Amino acid sequence: MSRILVFYGTNTGHTAYVARVLGDTLRACGHAVDVVEATRGTAVEPADYAGILVAASVRAGRYQKPVRQWVRRHAQALNGKPTAFVSVCLAVLQKDPVVQKDLDRILAAFTGETGWWPGATKSVAGALLYTKYNVFVRWMMKRIVAKAHGDTDTTRDYEYTDWADVRAFARQFERMVALNRRDTSAAAS
Repeated sequence: MSRILVFYGTNTGHTAYVARVLGDTLRACGHAVDVVEATRGTAVEPADYAGILVAASVRAGRYQKPVRQWVRRHAQALNGKPTAFVSVCLAVLQKDPVVQKDLDRILAAFTGETGWWPGATKSVAGALLYTKYNVFVRWMMKRIVAKAHGDTDTTRDYEYTDWADVRAFARQFERMVALNRRDTSAAAS
């Protein structure tokens, strides 16, 4: 059993839910897991964990500032451990190569800014939470979604996350951590 950190940033709460599902899946694999929100986890140290999984959502072309700051501060430690990054973004639903290129640019800017190169990355479709948005954000999101021919009824919320895919990624990360632990044990022998 290893101790794993799921560190996340969220704007409207959906990435928190993604982080909890990742954490629950890793616990089901037999690991001790801490799920920590970035604004509350500034004192969390990567050295305390065998693996770190970071999740953040895209808003206005960037990930949450507390996530960027924490990752930048701990990049050296993160680069020496099994790590993964989950990017939560509605644009994942669009199969447009231009949109995919933009998402790749956002991720490249994040890794360039922070100096962290995760061992695995995953893009996950998030949720359209019209009922949680303020008037301006609701209007803006409706316009963006309408261009993509998406759901524009602002009286309800829409969840697009493929939960089976999220759980499969958590199990893939669990295998990375277990393999690293075996390699580390063998090297120490």
